[in-house]
Amino acid sequence: MKILLWCNDLTIRFKLEAKWKSDGAIMLKKTEADTPDLIVVDLAVRDALDQITRLRALHPEADIVAFDAQFDADVFDAAQAAGACDFAPRGSIAERITRRLSAAA
Repeated sequence: MKILLWCNDLTIRFKLEAKWKSDGAIMLKKTEADTPDLIVVDLAVRDALDQITRLRALHPEADIVAFDAQFDADVFDAAQAAGACDFAPRGSIAERITRRLSAAA
């Protein structure tokens, strides 16, 4: 599975990329032309909802999963309206995506 991670926090980014690579994912860079199967967006990123809308338009077939420091129903609703299909608290995003990787294998 090809994953595009949209996260500006380097610590979180390195940790998530390492975990998912060890689980068999191919991590794409934001600048790559390759089409992701899954897009994971940190809602702490500036203009995250606009990014979700843009990414949904660019990659209509990809699932988009948003995550944030805490679970907030209003934030989830806004992310879903922008095009996200799933939402997770930051503390559980690694395992949520690992389960998707296992299911796809």
